[in-house]
Amino acid sequence: MSPSSARAILILFLSLLSAPALSGQGPTVYHGRQGDLRVQVPMVTDLPAPSIDGAMDEAIWQRGALLTGFSQFSPLDQRPAADSTEVWLLYTATDLYIGVRAFDTRGGINATLADRDRISGDDTIEILLDTFNDRRRAFLFAVNPLGVQADGTVVDASDTRTRGGGDGRQIDYSPDFVWESRGRLTPEGYEVEVRIPFKSLRFQPAAMQSWGINIVRHVQRTGEAHTWTPVERNAPSFLGQSGLLVNLTGFERGLVLDVNPVLTARRDGVRLPDGGWRTGATDPEVGLNLRWGMTANLTANATLNPDFSQVESDAGQPVYDPRSAVFFPEKRPFFLDASELYEVPNRLIYTRRIVQPVGAAKLSGTVAGTSVGFLSALDDATLSQGSDNHPIINVLRVRRDVGDQSTAGFVYTDRMVGSDWSRTAGVDTRLVFGGAYTLSGQLAGSFTETGGKTQFGRPLFDVQLVRSSRAWSGNASLRGVHPEFRADAGFINRFGIAQGRAAVRKHYYPGGAIQTLQVGTLFDGMWSWERFRDGTEPNDIKWHITANANLRGGWRANGFIFIESFKYPEELYRNYFIERRDANGQVADTVPYVGTDRLPNRGAFLTIGTPQFPRFAADLMIAGGKDDNFEEWSSAWVAITTFNVDWRPTDKVRMNLRHLEQRYHRYSDGSLVKLQWIPRARLEYQVARSVFVRVVGEYNALKRDTLRDDSRTDDPILIRRGDGTFTRATAINRGRFRGDALFSYQPTPGTVLFLGYGSTLTGDAFFTPQDLERRDGGWFLKLSYLFRS
Repeated sequence: MSPSSARAILILFLSLLSAPALSGQGPTVYHGRQGDLRVQVPMVTDLPAPSIDGAMDEAIWQRGALLTGFSQFSPLDQRPAADSTEVWLLYTATDLYIGVRAFDTRGGINATLADRDRISGDDTIEILLDTFNDRRRAFLFAVNPLGVQADGTVVDASDTRTRGGGDGRQIDYSPDFVWESRGRLTPEGYEVEVRIPFKSLRFQPAAMQSWGINIVRHVQRTGEAHTWTPVERNAPSFLGQSGLLVNLTGFERGLVLDVNPVLTARRDGVRLPDGGWRTGATDPEVGLNLRWGMTANLTANATLNPDFSQVESDAGQPVYDPRSAVFFPEKRPFFLDASELYEVPNRLIYTRRIVQPVGAAKLSGTVAGTSVGFLSALDDATLSQGSDNHPIINVLRVRRDVGDQSTAGFVYTDRMVGSDWSRTAGVDTRLVFGGAYTLSGQLAGSFTETGGKTQFGRPLFDVQLVRSSRAWSGNASLRGVHPEFRADAGFINRFGIAQGRAAVRKHYYPGGAIQTLQVGTLFDGMWSWERFRDGTEPNDIKWHITANANLRGGWRANGFIFIESFKYPEELYRNYFIERRDANGQVADTVPYVGTDRLPNRGAFLTIGTPQFPRFAADLMIAGGKDDNFEEWSSAWVAITTFNVDWRPTDKVRMNLRHLEQRYHRYSDGSLVKLQWIPRARLEYQVARSVFVRVVGEYNALKRDTLRDDSRTDDPILIRRGDGTFTRATAINRGRFRGDALFSYQPTPGTVLFLGYGSTLTGDAFFTPQDLERRDGGWFLKLSYLFRS
């Protein structure tokens, strides 16, 4: 027996001796590694429930079900956890109570006073509750050693394009739930107490409940994650390996009605062309959010004049390929509630398409293994592109559970403006079979009517096969989007393409300085729709050789070598022309631009990440080599660097520094074509658990040379305007700074006070902050209060 195990047993023994007897009842122990995964949670009716203060000193906890026997899940799985963890469960008619004792024998716990959902750098306990016991989605409640909360939803994600860390789950921290937690550090480690009201959950309407459960403990000092059930990382489903809470009964959920009035006001100013400054009037607006839990599994939401909710500007993102649109996540509370029920492959539902809604309503829930989400919104008339009609957006998502882990789904969306409309309908499925395979597929079509002209049946298709195993894994996929496919209520980053991918990976588990190692190769081909239909070679051909390593102590290193070739994308250069001059330097002719047929690329990509130290963490990404210069469609020496640092000088102060750089030098002569810097700094001071102050500043600097027909004629490039005239693609030098400051008081989700200021400054030089001039700026105020029945 190891010293750490002996110490944990001694602590447990002493705590049992010191606890007062409760009618001779003691805890029933459920040991994860021994397969005790069906948990009978005691219901407390004759004694007061625990007070949530972070100290598990009430005798009532000794009646709870005790979960022990955790396993290491990451970076190595299938071995006992190095640190002992105890989780105690009990419930009343209205609430679920969880108490956690996390023992630490190696020293060094990361714990800070942070804002909600910003505890990823701390040691944490994650509670996963699969309240419908479908092994496909779950509520997530996370807490750090001081009781600071993070929450959201988890869905199974075997799709290799979204699963991130390869553990088979996709986490969305956007939704916020009402629950209670407290924590404290102890000589042995830390303790946390959690109360989750049943009103904050959706679950089956049955009198007798069975819920899936798992507990995940993150130990930042070592980079390890421990789970109560012995989860295998490369299994097709993370949630499919959960335990089970059985025979839950006697719930008294009562009326579930949230009334959330919201008052917002803003006062904006803008720089006038003559150099003056104009400040608009302050027009307070009142909005209202309603949430009605019609049943335990069905919720209705409504909103009138919802607030803007954008208390921080979106982080700047460099454009690597101008043919692909950039995605920004949803942040507005109304659209985030039950957002997991609106998940659709290829993002055919994207609620940020509803820009300034006058009002909206939705109905969401799960009935007999079928999840349903329906949303209808009336958008502002200014978004109707010249019409006086309000755009109307409707989305419907239905998904049916099939077997143990498989699903079949349907999606319908439409956007109507007067007599014009755009509709999308599709079916999708996810089939898990053979213990290691997941087959996913989607087929959708769009239907439009514009100006009396109707188009039908423009398709989108997507099929993917994934194999997961401890030694070997791989995937193959084929996806296509018709050039006239419309998704006015969704997000498609690129139309008119087909893409085929195949990858295979070998997994090693040395367990020494290199904890895990994964090496593999990826083949990727992307066609224009016409070339795919005609069966010709792909436009873009990619071959990557990859390696990913998790090192002892939480260090990470990932990289790949790429060998690629890209065919000339004619659609990007339809307004490009070449200026021809005679011997006297006079313009002789203007001819259409014709680029090199195919560009070869060679290079490498590397990321290095440090462990999450108590006060510091950083990661560095470097990519470079011979790559595409999309500005002139020629080869260039490209270097892309991202540097990210998290610094926590005290338990209340956090600073994040990020710098992105894109650098393109012409392959022909080494001259600079384009340089972009996006440094961003974010400083937070957590005054108290519910109060913080935040300042964010981001500089976006761009330098671009005068464009020429590089590597061909070297003649100047002209851009054709909309009126048919031409202008030189002259050099660009500009800088833009955006600053945001926010005071936040948020005791619970829905009850908030936000007071903030934001301003934009611009300049005509690449990076001269002293010469920037304020272009716009304004104050905003948000007040809301959550009335919960």
